[in-house]
Amino acid sequence: MQIPWRALVLAITINLLWGGNVPAVKMALLAVPPLWTAFARFTLGVTCLALWAWWNGISLRPTREEFPWLVLLGAMFTVQIASMNWGIHLTASSIAAILIATNPIFAALFAHLFVPGDQMQPKRMAGMGVALAGILVVFLPRDGGWAALGAALGNGVCLASACLLGGRLVFAARLLQRMESTRVMVWQMLVSLPAFALAAALTERVDWDALGWLPVAGIAYQGIVVAGFNFMALAWLLRRYPASIVLGFNFVSPPFGVLLSALILGESIGWPVLAGLGAVGLGLVLITRK
Repeated sequence: MQIPWRALVLAITINLLWGGNVPAVKMALLAVPPLWTAFARFTLGVTCLALWAWWNGISLRPTREEFPWLVLLGAMFTVQIASMNWGIHLTASSIAAILIATNPIFAALFAHLFVPGDQMQPKRMAGMGVALAGILVVFLPRDGGWAALGAALGNGVCLASACLLGGRLVFAARLLQRMESTRVMVWQMLVSLPAFALAAALTERVDWDALGWLPVAGIAYQGIVVAGFNFMALAWLLRRYPASIVLGFNFVSPPFGVLLSALILGESIGWPVLAGLGAVGLGLVLITRK
C-alpha cells in the first residue's frame, strides 16, 4: 500500500513529536511521580479531545455494543501507560526513548497474528532481527560493569510497555474501523483516569518544592501535544492504513528522543546508546520498507 505524501508528512510529524514524549515524562518526574504524571497528562488530553469533539459536533456517548470494547481498551491503555512511566522513572531517558520506540516490532507481530492480510514478509523479519540486536546492545554493561539493578529493571519494564503499546495500537486500529475515532481516544483515557487517581493517591506524593517550569512543561507537552494532537492524528491514520505501516515511521522517534534527552536533561550518550539507536532505527526501516 502506497501512503500519500500528506499522510507521510503527518506520520513523520507525529513520530517526531512522540519522540519528545519520553524526555517530557522524565521532566515531569523531577517533581511528579509516575501515576500522578499519567493522571495529569490524560486530564489535559481528555479536555483537549472533548473540546475538539464539541467543536465538531461529535458524540462521545458509546453505544451498548461499543462500551465493553472501550473499557477493555482503556484497561490495556492504563497498564501500558503506568508501566511506561515507571520504566522511564527507573532508567535513563535516552535508553527509554529507544526501547519504547520498538513498539512497531510488536505491532507488526500482532498484526501478522490477528489482522487478515497483514502478513509478515522476509524483509520485516530481517528488520525485527536487526532491531532486536539493537535492544540487546542497549542492555550491554556500561562503565566496566552491568547497569544498576534499578536501571536494568527499568529497561525491562520499558520493553514490556513497548510490547503492550504495539498490541494496544493494533487492537485500537481494529476498533477504529467500526467506531468514531474521537470517541475511542477519549474513552481509553477516561477509563484510565479513576485508576490512575486512586493508585496515585494511595502510593505516591508530589514533591511540590521541586515543581518548577520543567516538570510543568513536561506535563503540558504530554497532555496537549502527545495526548491531544498526536492521538487524534494517529487515530485518523490508523483508520486508513495498516497499523504496522503507519507505526513503522516511528524510526524517526528515537533519535529525536535521544537528542532531547541530551540537550534538555543533560544525559551523556555513549556508544551502546548510539549503536542500539542505529540498529533499532535500521530495523524499523526494514520493517516498513514497502
